[in-house]
Amino acid sequence: MTDTVHFAVPGDLDTPTGGYGYDRRLVAELPTLGWSVEHIRLPDGFPNPDSNALAETAALLDRLSGLLMIDGLAFGAMPEIAEILAGRLRLVAMVHHPLADETGLSSSVVARLEESERRSLRFARQVICTSRTTAERLISGFGVEPSRLTVAFPGTDRQRRKAARQGPPTILSLAAIVPRKGHEVLIGALSKLAGRAWSCRIVGALDRDPEWVKFLEAEITKARLADRIVLVGPVADPMKELAAADIFALPSRHEGYGMAFAEALAHGLPIIACRAGAVPEVVPPEAGFLVPVDDTDAFVEALATLLDKDEIRVRMSETAWRAAQDLPGWDDTARSVASALERAAV
Repeated sequence: MTDTVHFAVPGDLDTPTGGYGYDRRLVAELPTLGWSVEHIRLPDGFPNPDSNALAETAALLDRLSGLLMIDGLAFGAMPEIAEILAGRLRLVAMVHHPLADETGLSSSVVARLEESERRSLRFARQVICTSRTTAERLISGFGVEPSRLTVAFPGTDRQRRKAARQGPPTILSLAAIVPRKGHEVLIGALSKLAGRAWSCRIVGALDRDPEWVKFLEAEITKARLADRIVLVGPVADPMKELAAADIFALPSRHEGYGMAFAEALAHGLPIIACRAGAVPEVVPPEAGFLVPVDDTDAFVEALATLLDKDEIRVRMSETAWRAAQDLPGWDDTARSVASALERAAV
């Protein structure tokens, strides 16, 4: 017997971010466990929908029956709709990280998003999140009881161990270009290491915050590094970028999990990141350097170590690849999500 779940996700499911990548893999993996998944595209504009987006969302979901899973980008921003739907549907929330944990928000926006998501989550029979860090945050800050909560860690595809490359190291930063990812810290650190041999590729969506992209471009130009730091934009196959890199560096200020870090481990890349959100859950200390958030000097020191000391870079590369062998696969993720769906369906 096949079970059916409607899965509502705002915007384009092919958006090149970790959250959307997670959702895509669920759509692909759940059918292998006997689930029929109907993907429903909700309008753009979440988590700050206007009245038209909310009206369209209500109309799209009003026709449904049974089990409905909604991506947290939308779920946390639609408490009134969630309350109505909960009267006749079995609701499941998929929370990558609380909406209010996006950095750079004003205190009033943070308060609004926290209250909205807290209200919405009351109506979810089950809440799925991607890390223990986020689970603890949902319990302590949003009133989600542990009995309603499932941690479904993102999967990681196994990669072959690659041989060490010759020549100047390539530094890769893989993430959407938004303030929370801290790319200006990376650029500032690299500007202090211009005397070393390296190149840097910053890969990720450029359309999420165009003004921030312009700021980063200006910072690169000011540092006279336009020939060495490239804002690549989104790519069709990020795995090729990971396979061609030597160091992974991303000074993100918060991560609900950090899929890019797990993928970097799988490719045997030593990592430089910040002790922020769930990053320490993913990156073992032997596989890289975790520095304080917004500490450019600490980022410089970590980069210099990996650039100057080949033996440390090689050792951390080996440790990173071995650590990735213990990470869950996407079949594990799907099984965890399927268990939560089964509990919600009762």
